[in-house]
Amino acid sequence: MARSSSAPKEPGRIKQMWQVFQMTRRYDSLAIWFMLAAFIIPVLVGVALAIWLSGDNVVGIILYSITGVLAGVLAVLIVLGRRAERAAYGQIQGQPGAVGAVLKSSLRRSWQASEMPINVSPKTQDAVYRAVGKAGIVLIGEGPKSRTKRMLEDERRGIARIVPNVPINFLYVGPDEDSTPLHRIAPSLNKFKKTLNKAEVIAVNNRLNSLGKGGTLPIPKGVDPFKMRAPRPR
Repeated sequence: MARSSSAPKEPGRIKQMWQVFQMTRRYDSLAIWFMLAAFIIPVLVGVALAIWLSGDNVVGIILYSITGVLAGVLAVLIVLGRRAERAAYGQIQGQPGAVGAVLKSSLRRSWQASEMPINVSPKTQDAVYRAVGKAGIVLIGEGPKSRTKRMLEDERRGIARIVPNVPINFLYVGPDEDSTPLHRIAPSLNKFKKTLNKAEVIAVNNRLNSLGKGGTLPIPKGVDPFKMRAPRPR
């Protein structure tokens, strides 16, 4: 007897947007006001242009008004996307691996980075991530600055021996007041001065990946360094 199996249907686009809106509103009370402003301002501009430029032309007034409404809807979607991203990052703020999730999802193609850290403290779970782009190499510390600063310095010395002529910058993501929040990681990376071209970025990244951490093998993907145990004696 044939067993009938039907895969669960994914929610439609409108339902997905509604779910995103509900999640965003739950964690960001100001989101709805930003979205209202994003919709009302283009509509008012469209109506003002319709009255000013069209005069008694009814068709012109309708077209300008429709354009204002469509621009308002587009602005709402843009604001919703950004506020939803910020709300999602707020939920994982302070958790181990949060920086890796941001590097995986929000970096532009001009940056080469991995969601896996290049160095992890087994005791504190502080981690160091590496991103390579036109600004050179950026080492990102995840954790309090007082603890990750030494880890970043150790990584900088090791990297400087491998690629001595490439700039190395630091970025701190943690509980400190002057630390970079998760949603500002990508903009902060783009603020560094650009010194490398595309070919040099690829060459530097391949060089570092081929040597791993300090010339040793890198941590394999899928391996949690905090759950590794020593083998039992036979």
